[in-house]
Amino acid sequence: MQVVENLITETARAISFLSRLPVPDRFFAGHDGSLSRTVAGFPLAGLIIPLPAASMMAVLSASGAAPVLVALLGVGLQIMLTGALHEDGLSDTADGLGGGRSREKVLAIMKDSRIGTYGALALILSVALRVAALAILIETLPPLAMALAWLATAILSRSLMVWHWSALPSARPDGVAGSAGAPDPEATRMAFVLGGVLTAGIGLLALPFHAWFAAGLIAAGTVAAFTRHCRKRIEGQTGDTIGASEQLCEIAFLVTLAIIL
Repeated sequence: MQVVENLITETARAISFLSRLPVPDRFFAGHDGSLSRTVAGFPLAGLIIPLPAASMMAVLSASGAAPVLVALLGVGLQIMLTGALHEDGLSDTADGLGGGRSREKVLAIMKDSRIGTYGALALILSVALRVAALAILIETLPPLAMALAWLATAILSRSLMVWHWSALPSARPDGVAGSAGAPDPEATRMAFVLGGVLTAGIGLLALPFHAWFAAGLIAAGTVAAFTRHCRKRIEGQTGDTIGASEQLCEIAFLVTLAIIL
């Protein structure tokens, strides 16, 4: 029972950190602001946060609305609910890795709040690829299956955020990720188990096994390659690269499904 209560608390804190959804103050009583154990709730947060967008897309799809419009509205609502947290990370990461030659220059550019060419292009491609892939899935899958595929994508992407975070040391200890603390090993294992079970369970309800397996494999491989690149370029992770890993996972998973189905 205590384990369940702790998981509920950490999930509530994860929802507060990863989105703009309101969370009761009681979940933060005595909390020191660390996210070390909160990562255990990231997969469940990944299930809850996209529910409004998934529900809206399922209803609009069932009503016969144009797939591109449904996909754009769904992605737009999701961005609003998360406060563009992950998109901001992707943009800053693209600017830093694209424009910086040295580790110090990369980190300095990533810390700069201004957006550059690499960041702008990354945002455009992220939204465009997700909308295009979702539009294809809306045409291909029944409304409920499409909504479940969207949820599976969100769960996996939040789980792989934890993997990226835990696999690398902090590149900037004074940054958001550094001050939040390194993921607790037990909480990290919980995130991996929950993420795997939820992604598989929900994904297999909506998708053929070969499509789900290929999409998950390519998404995981994409985040793994990105993690190796971050280790080489900046010798660690930052809050921005953690957010970028979520975006890369979503793009890889959805685009793979759109190609296979």
